[in-house]
Amino acid sequence: MNKKIITTVLLFILIFTLGCGAKKESKVLYIYNWDYYIPEEILTEFEKNFNVKIEYITFSSNEEMYENILKNSNFDIVFPSGDIIPMMIKKDLLEKLDRTKIPNFRHINSDILKKINFDTGNKYTVPYMIGAAGIAVNTKYVKNYKKDYSIFELSEYQGKSTMLDDMREVIGAALSSFGYSVNSINEVELEEATKKLEKWDNNIAKYDSTTFGIEFSEEKYWIAQCYAENIFLELSNDMSEDVDFFIPKNGGTMYLDNMAILKLSNNKELAYKFINFIHEPQNYAKICDYLLVPSINDRANDFLKEEPLYTIDELNNCEFINYLGDDLKKYEKIWDSISKQEQD
Repeated sequence: MNKKIITTVLLFILIFTLGCGAKKESKVLYIYNWDYYIPEEILTEFEKNFNVKIEYITFSSNEEMYENILKNSNFDIVFPSGDIIPMMIKKDLLEKLDRTKIPNFRHINSDILKKINFDTGNKYTVPYMIGAAGIAVNTKYVKNYKKDYSIFELSEYQGKSTMLDDMREVIGAALSSFGYSVNSINEVELEEATKKLEKWDNNIAKYDSTTFGIEFSEEKYWIAQCYAENIFLELSNDMSEDVDFFIPKNGGTMYLDNMAILKLSNNKELAYKFINFIHEPQNYAKICDYLLVPSINDRANDFLKEEPLYTIDELNNCEFINYLGDDLKKYEKIWDSISKQEQD
C-alpha cells in the first residue's frame, strides 16, 4: 500500500508527538491498518468527498498493532483481527459503537455476523474482510506437490519457501496439518505441532509478513504461506498465470478483520463516516475487486467485476483464530523456540 505509509521511524515520531498531548487537526483522520488493505482510490475519494486528510499507518501483525495502541491510543480507526479484540475491549481501548451512524451495516452478511464470538452483537466492531492464509506456489519451479502443508517438507526446495511472521498463523498451520484445532491448548497436540514446525524450519528461508510478496514476485522465493492479496498485487498478469494459490485441504486459520474506533479518538464523527463509507456497496465492491477476496457485503455483490481468488465456501475447513487468554503463553513459548532456532 503506497498511500501515505509511515515508516517505523516516523511511527515512533507520531507516537511521541501524540503521546506528549499534541492535539490532532480536526480534519485529519488517522487510520491504523494492515498494508495493501484499501485501494488508494477509496482513500482519495473519501478525502475529496469529506474535505479531510487521511494519514494511513500500517502494521504487520496484531501483536505489533496492540503494543503500539497501548503506547498511543490517539489513532482514530484501527483494523484488528477477531482474536485480539477481546484484549482491546478488556483494556477499554475501543469506543462502543452507535450503529445508527453506520446505516450500511445492514448490508453485512447475516451468516458471517452469527459466527462472531469475539464481540457478540458487534458492540465495538464492524466486520471488514474475511479470508484465510493460504499457500502460493510458483509452478515454473515447483512441479510435484500436494495441496497441503507437506509442501514445506520438500527438501528439494530448501531455502525457497517463506512463512508468515505471525505466531498464530504458523502454529495454526502446524496444528491443522494433523487435523487439530488451530486454537488447541492440548499439550500433546502442541508438542506434535512443535516437532512439525522444527521440521519445516529446516526448509524455511524466513518468517516474513512484510516483504514476502515483493520477493516472491522477484522469484527469490517459490513457495509462500501468505494472504493471496499480498502476493497477487505484486505480480504482473503474465506471472500470475504461473502462480497456484490454494487453501490447504486440511484446513487452517481463517480471519475476520474488523474496523473499530479507538476510545481516545479525537475524530469519532469522521471515523463513523469512514466506516460507513467503506460499506457503501459500490465502494466495498471496489475493495474486493482490488484484493480479489470474497465479499461479506451482500449488496456489494451486485457491483463486483472480478472473480475472487477463493470463495467463502472454500473456507469451510478453516477455523477462526480465537482469543486464548493465559493459554496464549503456550503458543508464545513455541514461537520463541522457533524464532531462536531461526536466529541460530
